[in-house]
Amino acid sequence: MQFFGLKTCGTCRKAQKALIAAGHTLTVTDVRADGVQAADLERFYAAFGDDLVNTRSTTWRGLDADARARPPLELLAEHPTLMKRPVIIDGDKMHLGWSKSVQNAVLGE
Repeated sequence: MQFFGLKTCGTCRKAQKALIAAGHTLTVTDVRADGVQAADLERFYAAFGDDLVNTRSTTWRGLDADARARPPLELLAEHPTLMKRPVIIDGDKMHLGWSKSVQNAVLGE
């Protein structure tokens, strides 16, 4: 299972802990430290659309109107912390965030 998140993100830490406790082996990518490949960003954007951009983040709030108007993939490539997280890839399924529906899907609850 691939896991894209931030090591400083509380939600990402909760998700990782729950997934490991459920017996999943994770390949973790820290979007700030490791970056995200352009191909991965394109794939995530194709799956989640504009939901991939976290407009509630401090990074988003720090952008001016001109920057916010740029294409989402361009913004995400330049500011990977704008990506809503975590992104969890489980086989051929991708999940965004750590909502109850995502938890049910990946933990089988």
